[in-house]
Amino acid sequence: MRKKLAKTKRWVVKIGSALLTNDGQGLNKSGIANWVGQLAKLRKQGLDVILVSSGSVAVGMRSLGWEQRPSSVHQLQAAAAVGQMGLVQCYESSFQCHGLHTAQVLLTHDDLSDRKRYLNARSAIRELISLGVIPVINENDTVATDEIRFGDNDTLAALVANLVEADALVILTDQQGMFDSDPRQNPSAKLLDQVCVSDESLDAMAGGGGKLGRGGMLTKVRSARLAARSGAVTVVAGGAEPDILLRLLQGESLGTVFVPEQGTMAARKQWLAGHLQTKGRLVLDAGAVKVLQQKGKSLLPVGVKALTGRFVRGEMVACVDESGVEVARGLINYSVDEAQKIIGHASGKIEDILGYGGESEIIHRDNLVLL
Repeated sequence: MRKKLAKTKRWVVKIGSALLTNDGQGLNKSGIANWVGQLAKLRKQGLDVILVSSGSVAVGMRSLGWEQRPSSVHQLQAAAAVGQMGLVQCYESSFQCHGLHTAQVLLTHDDLSDRKRYLNARSAIRELISLGVIPVINENDTVATDEIRFGDNDTLAALVANLVEADALVILTDQQGMFDSDPRQNPSAKLLDQVCVSDESLDAMAGGGGKLGRGGMLTKVRSARLAARSGAVTVVAGGAEPDILLRLLQGESLGTVFVPEQGTMAARKQWLAGHLQTKGRLVLDAGAVKVLQQKGKSLLPVGVKALTGRFVRGEMVACVDESGVEVARGLINYSVDEAQKIIGHASGKIEDILGYGGESEIIHRDNLVLL
């Protein structure tokens, strides 16, 4: 698995609050410059990099002179708003030193559970990646309520890994990795090199979170399982280790690797095929069926002859041939009203028909599974 990790193409990297704030002492600007330098090198080696950053509340707490994480939602929102400013400024200036642009993306878990917003977020982040921009993602703590009380950025990072079909989720923390017991309480605890995400004994080994962040090792185990839904391998490693990201890419044995049970595409296709109910049906002509089955390409509007059902962008629809046999299913890029107008037409005419631009595919191949 270490050798496979070295051959991956897209990483989601999450950096925890304790690292970003020197465990509460203030914004760790030198540390951020170090991690950004490593991310820049990864990017220049051809790796797609998406950064999920904690720290807005912790940085805000320091700026406001608060030593303890408050329990009031409004105080947490205020701390997040203050801290996000300094955090983003630090990232932007650090990445600019390497000739890279960044983009701030604030999400809540709701953005990734609603299918329409899921596809909107996915399209935006994919476009940023294609432009060579580094997305810097954080939870939208300033407006979130339940997310602040119960959420954590480990979970968010795993959901982002699902969103962008990442090959790997790398969680940098103030621990070297996962141990067989809490090393803060047991000096004899042993670092686990590689584990299977489905191993139920991992839950008993995981400890609690720190004073600044909301996560702990247990959330990292659960996040690894979430990331594995789309086949991503997860690595939990010590962010203070010199050149940690570069050494992981080289296959060095650092941190703990959480191995998924299935490959990326197999897991994603199984999720698409088995876990969503269809909201509509597209009738495809023989040419479109052939293209899907034999060439593995996306479904274009021109290949759709008719449709039924009520659906919105991002919902699951069935694709059937002219005799009614289901050949595929996938997440559609258009609502039923929009799709009704563009089916049978070339993709180049979508903007003229709808009056605004949209995806050239009615279902992208990454969101489509053959049956």
